[in-house]
Amino acid sequence: MEPKAKLTFLGTGTSSGVPMIACDCEVCRSTDPRDKRLRSSALVEYAGLTILVDAGPDFRTQMLRENVHHLDAILLTHNHKDHTGGLDDTRAFNLAERHPVNIYCEEYVEQSLRREYSYAFAEQKYPGAPEWRVHRIDGMHPFPVHSNAGEEVLSWERGFGYHHLPPQSDADASVEVIPIRGWHHKEKKLSVLGYRFGNIAYLTDIKMLDSDAELDKLRGVDYVTLGCVKLGDHYSHPSLQDCLDFFDRVGPKEAYITHLSHLIPSHDAFDAMLPDNVHPAYDGLVLQ
Repeated sequence: MEPKAKLTFLGTGTSSGVPMIACDCEVCRSTDPRDKRLRSSALVEYAGLTILVDAGPDFRTQMLRENVHHLDAILLTHNHKDHTGGLDDTRAFNLAERHPVNIYCEEYVEQSLRREYSYAFAEQKYPGAPEWRVHRIDGMHPFPVHSNAGEEVLSWERGFGYHHLPPQSDADASVEVIPIRGWHHKEKKLSVLGYRFGNIAYLTDIKMLDSDAELDKLRGVDYVTLGCVKLGDHYSHPSLQDCLDFFDRVGPKEAYITHLSHLIPSHDAFDAMLPDNVHPAYDGLVLQ
């Protein structure tokens, strides 16, 4: 029997968050805390590992709000800033856990990180620069995510930075994660990965799946998510009807819509529009 997963929505907003800067619309002025949406991210506890999906600009706030003291790995869906813009703040985990942070992503995402965070990949690093170990995944096949307990140990020297020491544990706990490949554009531009963790699948910016084979990877899930930034058609995100059709094809017990913008009605109004087993996600919601 595969292990059950626990997923916490750290953020459920689109790239601008909700409320949006300089906007006075009804949704942005809402006093319902469920309409206060940080950029989309999720924390998954699965088979003893703690895994983060995406680290956007609100990463620091999300980690503090949920009192997160440990991360085994970060899985990136794609390279957009609302999903990678908080990676510099992983420095805190380097210091607290004394291990590099494991990052799993596709090759093009790694290349983007190397450009945008060049100082994290420098041969001679500035003291205190993020320490990462990047694991390249192909996005098509299941892959193991490893505990950080077996990683090399970081020893801090003031004015120098980190010394990299041999691992102090030979423990190699790992869990298999299934990637779901899709596209962030109706013309199949920009690969985006969703991820299945046992009985839960988390997908955000996927306009369309790569093939029916990707849909087959979702069979039997209890919970599935998908992003929706507006009710009608959008060139790079599913419409509401696209989401509902997708959920019908997958057949989960419950489905959740995330990556919501201020163009979506407020939480209660949106919830009233949806079928009984489909719900708007909100920051702090837990699935298990």
